[in-house]
Amino acid sequence: MIGFDFSFAGTSLTALGSGALWWSSERVLVVSDLHLGKSERHARRGGGTLPPYETADTLQRLSQLITQSDPATVICLGDTFDDLAAVQALLPTERTQLHDLVAARRWIWIEGNHDPAPTDLGGAHYESHNIGPLTFRHIAAPATQGEVSGHYHPKARLRSTSRPAFLVDQSRVILPAFGTYTGGLRSTDPALTALMDQNALAILTGPRPLPMPMPR
Repeated sequence: MIGFDFSFAGTSLTALGSGALWWSSERVLVVSDLHLGKSERHARRGGGTLPPYETADTLQRLSQLITQSDPATVICLGDTFDDLAAVQALLPTERTQLHDLVAARRWIWIEGNHDPAPTDLGGAHYESHNIGPLTFRHIAAPATQGEVSGHYHPKARLRSTSRPAFLVDQSRVILPAFGTYTGGLRSTDPALTALMDQNALAILTGPRPLPMPMPR
């Protein structure tokens, strides 16, 4: 797997080009903000029609990543579903695929603001969860150490290119959104500049993840 290796809170982590985080020594794969069912929720709430393929595409990419990495544990950092009704609106093939992925390994759902309650798909559900020196939660806490979170869908620009990006400093890692129909918040937004320290990195996703000083 092509990625950018970095040290964080006494661990060695890899920011993968897909937007997932890999902790090789623990065989932990972390993804955030899949927002499965976004097109269905959009239509259900009277929004414009979106092509209804995003759940299948996101699940296919996740399945391929799991096959490649063979994790012992998968952590979904919240907003896996666009809302709780989207869980019940999964197509039978999508539900079966996700159920099989969850059943094959330790699977941890972190509570998100879009999906705050447990699903009926198996796995364990937590508001936040600690493994060794790392704490996994959906939304970054103001003062923290060793935190891995999501929620903000960060992206960063290099010259004319804008990509989803990991944000990394000494205290926290914020993952980009993994879902197909997820937008992004620029790293220059005050919500992100207030969280990340002056020496923070942005690691742009893509075929070859690219680290750079976080644009502010």
